Amino acid sequence: MSQQNIQTVNRAADRLKLGLAVLILAAGIVAYSVLIDQSVYVRVGVFIAGVVVAALIAGFSDTGRRTLAFAREAYNETRRVVWPTRQETTRMTAIVFAFVVAMGALLWVADKLLGWIIYGLLLGWN
Repeated sequence: MSQQNIQTVNRAADRLKLGLAVLILAAGIVAYSVLIDQSVYVRVGVFIAGVVVAALIAGFSDTGRRTLAFAREAYNETRRVVWPTRQETTRMTAIVFAFVVAMGALLWVADKLLGWIIYGLLLGWN
């Protein structure tokens, strides 16, 4: 069994920050629904403000800082990826399609052969 480090929110301040962020996010969602008589811009603005404030509060917690560091590392890693050219992508796609067609034909032949053996030879249903 692998030994993985499971990190939880230990400090009360971090729990409070994350709880407050969730409450503010929920308040933004509820405000969007409650302000049905207002214009769309006001409703969306209140929702976006709730998301931004919740993200800022969560960002100041230890968990938020670790999440932002992970996101930065993931972004930097995707910038280092060597993406295939258009020709390579087209060639690989054609190979995959050819393989799918070949496997489909093989399975169709195997199905027909087994059907003929079982129903035609063994059971005599023809």
